[in-house]
Amino acid sequence: MMASFVTEVLAHSGRLEKEDLGTRIGRLTRRVEEIKGEVCSMINKKYNEFLPSMQSAQDLITQVDELCDDIDLLKSRVESEVQQDLHVSISEFTQLKQQLERDTIILSMLKQLQEFSSAIEEYNCALSEKKYVAAAQHLKKAQNCLKLLKSRKGFELQIFKSLSVELTIQKQNILYHLGEEWQKLAAWKLPTSKVSNLESALQTELHLCTEPSQKEDETPSPPISSVLLAFALVGELHTKLKSFSQLLLKYIIKPLVAYPSLHALIDTHPDTIIFRFESVATDLEHSSPSEVFTKIRLVLEVLQKHLLDLSLGDDLEDEKVSKIVLAEIVGDMIWEDMSECLIKDCLVYSIPTNSSKLEQYEEVIQSTEEFENALKAMRFLKGDTTDLLKYARNINSHFANKKCQDVIVAARNLMTSEIHNTIKISPESKVALPELPALDEHNRFKMQKAPKSPHNEMMNLDTENKLGEHSFSLPTCRISESVEKLMELAYQTLLEATTSSDQCAVQLFYSVRNIFHLFHDVVPTYHKENLQKLPQLAAIHHNNCMYIAHHLLTLGHQFKLRLAPVLCDGTTTFVDLVPGFRRLGTECFLAQMRAQKGELLERLSSARNFSNMDDEDNYSAASRAVRQVLHQLKRLGVVWQDVLPVTIYCKAMGTLLNTAIAEIIGRITALEDISTQDGDRLYSLCRTIVEEGPQVFTPLPDENENKKFQEEVPVYVPKWMPFKELMLLLQASLQEIGDRWADGKGPLATAFSSGEVKALIRALFQNTERRAAALAKIK
Repeated sequence: MMASFVTEVLAHSGRLEKEDLGTRIGRLTRRVEEIKGEVCSMINKKYNEFLPSMQSAQDLITQVDELCDDIDLLKSRVESEVQQDLHVSISEFTQLKQQLERDTIILSMLKQLQEFSSAIEEYNCALSEKKYVAAAQHLKKAQNCLKLLKSRKGFELQIFKSLSVELTIQKQNILYHLGEEWQKLAAWKLPTSKVSNLESALQTELHLCTEPSQKEDETPSPPISSVLLAFALVGELHTKLKSFSQLLLKYIIKPLVAYPSLHALIDTHPDTIIFRFESVATDLEHSSPSEVFTKIRLVLEVLQKHLLDLSLGDDLEDEKVSKIVLAEIVGDMIWEDMSECLIKDCLVYSIPTNSSKLEQYEEVIQSTEEFENALKAMRFLKGDTTDLLKYARNINSHFANKKCQDVIVAARNLMTSEIHNTIKISPESKVALPELPALDEHNRFKMQKAPKSPHNEMMNLDTENKLGEHSFSLPTCRISESVEKLMELAYQTLLEATTSSDQCAVQLFYSVRNIFHLFHDVVPTYHKENLQKLPQLAAIHHNNCMYIAHHLLTLGHQFKLRLAPVLCDGTTTFVDLVPGFRRLGTECFLAQMRAQKGELLERLSSARNFSNMDDEDNYSAASRAVRQVLHQLKRLGVVWQDVLPVTIYCKAMGTLLNTAIAEIIGRITALEDISTQDGDRLYSLCRTIVEEGPQVFTPLPDENENKKFQEEVPVYVPKWMPFKELMLLLQASLQEIGDRWADGKGPLATAFSSGEVKALIRALFQNTERRAAALAKIK
């Protein structure tokens, strides 16, 4: 009978010398048999003693019961001894089994350590011979051995840390050598300047070694495919290709897109491919998409042929490595940035600025699709339509966006230009606009069906009741050149909308509305200081706003039937903007009027209330104040002349002159004592105003044409006639004053209240019976 394998192993190792489990069980079996014999002997003995005595049946039963108890006791003793020995044997067997398993693991670990050591030795040997693929494979084998060793639970040995450090050092070692080889195989010559421009691009070169040179005194260099495969085996291929892709994108692809004059030159030699640039003079600011696509395809095709189409170990067991496609990796790394660059620096500039050129854009869409198909054939791209082609195909939206952006930019430039560059407009002036396209038959039919009643057809209007030719025209005035151009831009944009797609038409229409919203926000803010300080600019801005409001009244109506159907539901209007523009112009001009009124009142405040005119200083101060007021008004007349519409000009000047006159009237009527000399001097000052005041009404450059406006001063200056009545009071007798009062029906009663007249009489005349009589007549 063969001894137990466990026992032999343990006995051989000198750790345990015990009998095996079979021997132990045999001994126990024999012991049981012995006990059985003793029991049988005891039974026979009792039986023999039972027969001769012939005891009673009851005694026999009692003895039998005692015998059974003895038997059960013996049986329990036997089972207890057997069970105890069995537990001891099982425990010993378990310990032996665990010891064997541990020894087996230790033996396996020693074997893996030996394999790790052998792999490192073979790795060093292969690395020294520049067999990088073999070296990478041995290094990977060593890595797997270490991984298995670390996976053993309960064996956290210090040697594992040392092996990990050694493995890291060896990995960095092979990466260093692979990096050196890669720099020789793909050598970049980059510009010294950090600034990206055409000159720096011309300094860029890429030397791609296709057949490494073999020198007798050196170990043969590996081919580029071996270097890339070794990078893949050590898990660093993506890192290396990412660095190469970033350089390719920054120094070759992006310059080809950005500079129209830049072209790639590819010099092919037996062992090297050289990529470099040349500059060809061109007047183009941006290359066409087809030209850019051709340039990039040339570069990528050469790269794909000599670098990115290399086979990486088809015979390797590692499926992940054998299935690597270099072109796909590089494509994934550069496509997003490259397509963004192509859109922002190329396609966006090919978008037409006129809807009539949209059909020509089909060539761009076709060249974009061909470009992407070529990249898919080279395996740079995978999948369906990309963002680049989607962008090219969505031309209507891009055209509308670009057109709207250009319109807003042009409008803002006009709004921030100088206001004082003006042109003269008249009722005959028209916006420079090409003829609108003819209506289609449907719209013409709608217009022809306008209802006409027999009454309207037969009704004749009296010629005297007919409106004039220019009843709804703007009056002659001056506006900024920029505002006229702004309105022309609005008309041209709406005209463009009439020939555009529905989506584009809607965007263009609302861009025109945005122009006017922008004007409302930009102009008052951008020109705020000048509008406050310079009266002429305030007047021009007023005219500009009124000019825009005038056109907004009919702008939507003119294009209503020619725009997209979606806009013909009553939304094609600009009338809602009219009140805002009128208010914008009015508020600016009224602010300027308030400022001018403030200056006039400030000048008159230095007149010392026109009191004590017999004092030379007081008279001189009052005279100077009057002269300053007239000078200010004349200066305003000059800057507003030929700028404001005549009616606005006259109302504005009349309001300011009226302010000055009203202030003078108030100051004089408030005097409690006016001597004869005071009256004479006050009369002289008033006469100066009456004589020179009308001269501020010069709305037109031709002096002869201004006379009629100067003769109509009372129309524009409400206080003009009361002022002249005041002059007469200063020189009149009590009798003359009574006559002009005429029981409250004369011109004096029209100009002043009874209280004001009485106050003047008391100030001008001494307290006499005649004065009392005169005062009594003033009721």
